[in-house]
Amino acid sequence: MGFIAIYARVLGQLKPERWLAIVLALANVAVAGLQFLEPVLFGRVVDVLSGAAGRPPADVWADAIGILGLWVVVGIGGVIANILVSLYADRMAHRNRLAAMARYFEHVLSLPFAFHNAQHSGRLLKIMLQGVDNLFGLWLSFFREHLATAVALFVMLPLSLLMNWRLGLLLIALIVFFAVANAWIVARTDNMQRQAEEYHSQLAGQAGDALGNVQLIQSFVRLSHEARMLHETIRSLLAVQFPVLNWWALLSVLTHAAATITVLGIFMLGTWLHLAGRASVGEIVSFMGFATLLIGRMEQASSFFARMFFQTPALADFFNVLETESTIRDKLGAQPLGRVRGAVEFDKVSFSYDGRRAALQDFSLRVDAGSTVALVGPTGAGKSTSMALLHRMWDPQSGAIRIDGVDIRDVTLESLRRNIGVVFQDNTMFYRSIADNLRVGRQDASDAELAEAARLAEAHDFIERLSDGYNTQVGERGVTLSGGERQRLSIARALLKNPPILILDEATSALDAVTEAKIQRALKSLMAGRTTFVIAHRLSTIRDADLVVVFDRGRAVETGSYGELLARGGTFAKLVATQQAGLLPGTGVRPYLDDPVAGETAPAS
Repeated sequence: MGFIAIYARVLGQLKPERWLAIVLALANVAVAGLQFLEPVLFGRVVDVLSGAAGRPPADVWADAIGILGLWVVVGIGGVIANILVSLYADRMAHRNRLAAMARYFEHVLSLPFAFHNAQHSGRLLKIMLQGVDNLFGLWLSFFREHLATAVALFVMLPLSLLMNWRLGLLLIALIVFFAVANAWIVARTDNMQRQAEEYHSQLAGQAGDALGNVQLIQSFVRLSHEARMLHETIRSLLAVQFPVLNWWALLSVLTHAAATITVLGIFMLGTWLHLAGRASVGEIVSFMGFATLLIGRMEQASSFFARMFFQTPALADFFNVLETESTIRDKLGAQPLGRVRGAVEFDKVSFSYDGRRAALQDFSLRVDAGSTVALVGPTGAGKSTSMALLHRMWDPQSGAIRIDGVDIRDVTLESLRRNIGVVFQDNTMFYRSIADNLRVGRQDASDAELAEAARLAEAHDFIERLSDGYNTQVGERGVTLSGGERQRLSIARALLKNPPILILDEATSALDAVTEAKIQRALKSLMAGRTTFVIAHRLSTIRDADLVVVFDRGRAVETGSYGELLARGGTFAKLVATQQAGLLPGTGVRPYLDDPVAGETAPAS
C-alpha cells in the first residue's frame, strides 16, 4: 500500500463526518489565504510611508488607515477561521480515533480462529493502538497544516510569480530541491523503515508473550533469557533504525540550509532590482514576508513527509488487518435459526487445517435430538475438530453439517452459536468479576439464576467463600482460580446459557473424583432433553452415552453403544483395556490414575 493510497485511506476514515470535514477544510483554506495577505498589506504600508515625503499628511493618513482597516478585517477573519478549526477539528479527530479503534476491535474479534492462530495478541494490540494514534495525528495535521501547505504550494506560488517572476524563480528552485531531496531519502530508507516496523511488532509480540506467561518464566528461571531475547531484538531494531534517522537528519540539515540560502538570494536579488529601479522597497518587503511564509510551509511539507514516512508501515498494518476478510461469515441471504430441537447430521465432512494433512476425513454421523454422543480416541484424532466445525469455528472443505435438516452455512453465525453451549478443555476467563464471566452467554441473567447455575455446577459454595462472592475479580485468563474452579465456572456458564446442543470438551478433566461425581450428576440433569457431544479421554465417564464414536487419524473407525463396542473387541475395547491396566496407549508407562474403573487415585507403582 503506497504513500498516496495510505493518506487517502486516512482521510477516507472521516467519511461519516464528511460535511463537517468539508467546512473545516474551507475554513483552513481561508486561514491560509488570509495569512498570505498580511505581507502584501505590510508592503503597501511600507510604500505609503516611504513615499510620504512631499505629500499632505491627511492623504498619507487616509491611505494608511484604508490599508490598516483592511488588515484588521483580514485579521478578524483569520481569528474566526482559526477558532472554528481549533475547536471542531480536535473534537472530530478524537471522535473518529475512538470510532476507528472500535471498528478495528469489532473486526478483529469477528475474524476466524485461522487468523488468530497465525497472529500474536500483543502484535494485534500494538497495531490497533499505534494505528489509531497515527490516524489522530494525521487528521489534526491535515486541518492545521496540510491544507494550508497545499494552498501555499499550488495557489500562492503562482501569485509570487505575478508579484515578481525573477524572485519567484528562486522559490520554485527551492521547491524542486525539496521534492527531489525527499524522494531520494525515501528511496534510500523505505526498506529499512519497514524492517524497523517489523522489529517493533516483534517486540510487542515478545513482550506480550512473556507477560502472558509470567508463571512459566519464573518457574523455569527464564527471566534473564527472556530479557536477553528482548534486548537482542532491540539491538536489531536500532541497527536498522539509526541509519534511517541519520538520512532524515541529513535531509533536515540540507532543507534548512537551502531555505536560508534562498532567503539570502531573495534579499540580494531584491536589492539589485531596487537599485535598478525594477522593484520598490514595499514590494521587496512584501515578497520577503511572502517568501518566508512559503518557505515555512515547505518546511512543514518536508516534516509531514518525514512523519508520514515513519508512520506508513504502521498504518499499512492497521489497514491490512481491517481489510482481512473472514472466511467464516454469514452468506448472502442467511436466515436466523430459531431454537432447534437438536438433531445433528455430519454428511461426508472432510477438513484440513494446513491443506496437506487431513484432520477429519469423510466423516458421517446422524444424531437424534436429545441424544448423548461420546467422542473418543487419541489426541489429534479429530474429536475436537468435528465439534469446532459444528459451531463453525471453521468450515469444512467438503461435505455438510446440518441441524434439524438445515445446513449450518445457510443460517446466521450468531443464531447458530446461540443454540450451542461449549465447555472448553481450556477454560479461560475474562479479567472481570465472576458474575460477569458467568453472564457471558446470557447477559440478562438474574442473580438468582447465576446462583442456581453455580449450584448445579458445584461452584456456588467456593464462590461464596471468596472475599467478594460473585463480585470477586477473576485474574487474567482466570489465573487466580484453580483449574477445577475455572472448569466448574465454565460448566455453570454453559448451564446458564441453556442451549439445546451441548459440547463438553473434557468438561470434568480438572476435577477431583469427589467433585467429578457431583458434576456428573449435575451434567446428567442438564443433558436431559438436549443433544450432547462429550469429548472424553477417561472412558469411565461415558458409560451412559447413547452412542460412542471412536476416532483414529481423522476417521470414525467405530460407532455404537459403550456395551456394543466393548463386546466387539475392536479399537474401543483396546482403549478401555489399556486404561483399566493403567498403561498409556503404545507405551509401557503407567500414568497417574484417577479413573474409577481402575480404582486408583495415586501413581501406579
